[in-house]
Amino acid sequence: MAFDGRLRYSAHMVPTLAHGRAYVRRHALPLIAVVVLTIVAASVLRLYAHRQAVMGLQQDAARIARQEERLLGSELQRFRLLPIVLVEYPDVGDALRNGSVAAAARLNQKLRGLAERTGAPVIYAIDRHGRTVSASNAGQSDSFVGRDYSFRPYFRQAMRTGTAEYFALGNTSHRPGLFLARRIGLASAPDGVIVVKVEFARMVQAWASDAGHTLLLDDHGVVVVTTDSAAEFTLIRPLTPAAEATIRQSQQFGDIALRPCPYRIAGQNATDREGVRYVVGATPAPLPRWQLIHVLPSEPALKAADGWVRSVTALIAVGLIGLALLATWRRTRAERAALAREALEDEVARRTAELRASNNRLTVEIAERIRADQRFRAAREELAQANRLGSLGSITAGVAHEINQPVAAIRTLADNARTFLSRAKPDKAAANLAAIVELTERIASIVQEMRRFVRRGAHGLGPVSLDAVLDGTMLLIGDRFRTAGVALERPNGGALPQVMAGRIRLEQVLVNLLQNALDAVADSPSPRVRLTVTEQPDGVQLVVEDNGPGLDPAIASEIFTPFVTGKPDGLGLGLGIARDIMTEFGGVLETIPSGLGGAGFRLRMRRA
Repeated sequence: MAFDGRLRYSAHMVPTLAHGRAYVRRHALPLIAVVVLTIVAASVLRLYAHRQAVMGLQQDAARIARQEERLLGSELQRFRLLPIVLVEYPDVGDALRNGSVAAAARLNQKLRGLAERTGAPVIYAIDRHGRTVSASNAGQSDSFVGRDYSFRPYFRQAMRTGTAEYFALGNTSHRPGLFLARRIGLASAPDGVIVVKVEFARMVQAWASDAGHTLLLDDHGVVVVTTDSAAEFTLIRPLTPAAEATIRQSQQFGDIALRPCPYRIAGQNATDREGVRYVVGATPAPLPRWQLIHVLPSEPALKAADGWVRSVTALIAVGLIGLALLATWRRTRAERAALAREALEDEVARRTAELRASNNRLTVEIAERIRADQRFRAAREELAQANRLGSLGSITAGVAHEINQPVAAIRTLADNARTFLSRAKPDKAAANLAAIVELTERIASIVQEMRRFVRRGAHGLGPVSLDAVLDGTMLLIGDRFRTAGVALERPNGGALPQVMAGRIRLEQVLVNLLQNALDAVADSPSPRVRLTVTEQPDGVQLVVEDNGPGLDPAIASEIFTPFVTGKPDGLGLGLGIARDIMTEFGGVLETIPSGLGGAGFRLRMRRA
């Protein structure tokens, strides 16, 4: 019996063990598949996420580089106007030609005031031998007066070609900066050079608000301006022997030893000495053969991408485990549930594919909208710049005509005075000379107004006289009205009130409105434009109206919207800019019915 019992026990155990092994295989294989699929999905997602993160960083780095290049170009353009304006100062030529102490003292005061108003660190005049005769820091411990700068390349180049822009470490102040130089006098007989130094401390502070670091490279590959102090005055590439000799001879960087840059840049990627990886955005700087580079660390973006991958992988793993458990549970049920199980799996697969396709379409649409927005912003900035340059061009033409008339009169009076002197008639000659003085004062007032209009970047608010604003506006565009034969009616009956505004920007608004009115009445048989000032309990109103055809009803309600214009060749930016300026003043620019039958615009301003 024992033998038979053992046989029965063994025979019972064989199918039981086989069933156990099949059970283990049936449950282990789905789990193994879940693990494998999760690892594969994580690897694919990680590659995708890292690629997208790097592409996003490259776009951000390029965008920041372009943005900072535009900021640098705007700052340089503001200072590049100073040497051009200073060439017209008569005291500059007197101080350089005659060596007069009094002329140098007067020029010191003018340069000091100009430097304070513009924010230039120092402005100075060098005679033709290279000696500084006048400077905005005269009388200070670091005064440039009396110093010899004939060895500086910017002095030699300006004397030779007329202009020069040169970056160097200050020989006296030991602060780096860009020296903008312009020759005074003719190339055959130069009087000297006027120099404006530009420092970049404020620019670096503005750049520092962006993520990453910015490097400004000169034509030799030297990092001259940067937000990373460790990279300042380092070399992005080795110097050639000729460049090294030139830098040493001109003392461009003083005693500073130029060492290799801590960033090793290769295309759009870079690493530092610690092995930290960066993404690079580069753009040409607004100086010959200079380059602006912006580097963004890639590690934060890659960590964020890894976090996203972990989250998505966990969701995928949970989903796969759920599917595996569901499949295992379904397989243990009767055959009658097989069709339902297959239908459910097919539905899950179909919906997963639909969601993935929808997600891909949304990703493409979002990227396209971002690119369209970037193109729109760039186009709007270009159009605004074109509008400003066009207005400045028409004003310059009118002012040139205003100056030509008194210049012609001065020549005639001077010839007559010479004739009277030769005939021993000093009284008549003196009368001609007095008339010449009055005409030169007229020219000086016109030129001063033009220069003030060019410096319209100041944004301060304060009490402004409407009389002075109207006089300045007429100096700029009065010639256009007289040439076109258009009557401009100005307010009469005493002094006009003062308002809270910025004079130059308020003149810009009036110039824009008056030019539009002048264009509107061009075909009118008896053109008229009228300015009216009315004092109200809550402020001051200034109305500009004309007897032209008026505003087109189709665009009247959107006349202040950018790119909406009634002119065939207009950009549609002027009125929008004018309304923004009035809003900054705390005032209003609006359209009103014109008492003359054409278009009317009303400026409401706060009383000073």
